[in-house]
Amino acid sequence: MSTTKVLPLPGPDAAAPCCPPLSERPLTAGEAERTAVMFKALGDPVRLRLFSLVASHEGGEACVCDISDVGVSQPTVSHHLKKLKDAGLLSSERRGTWVYYRVEPAVLATMGALLTRAASA
Repeated sequence: MSTTKVLPLPGPDAAAPCCPPLSERPLTAGEAERTAVMFKALGDPVRLRLFSLVASHEGGEACVCDISDVGVSQPTVSHHLKKLKDAGLLSSERRGTWVYYRVEPAVLATMGALLTRAASA
């Protein structure tokens, strides 16, 4: 049985990330748990590369057929993409026989805000 928790994707109109910048204050237990799921998913080099390929792909989405050349077999690519989806980092849509993946802008904003130094007063 899997113990993977899904990181909820904030809506496109979300004004604030799930967590404050790490330099602002210590994370609560809940914030740390949600954030750890995201970093755990990105902790694998193949997953990080796939995430980067999707995030940087023209149009903000990528067909699995365009990103599967990462040095592992196609079933392994599918496994890693599923892990990224389970962590809430990617969303997908099937179009005919292909699946297209995208990183929601709010996910990138949340990740960036978390690692950004808090503004000094």
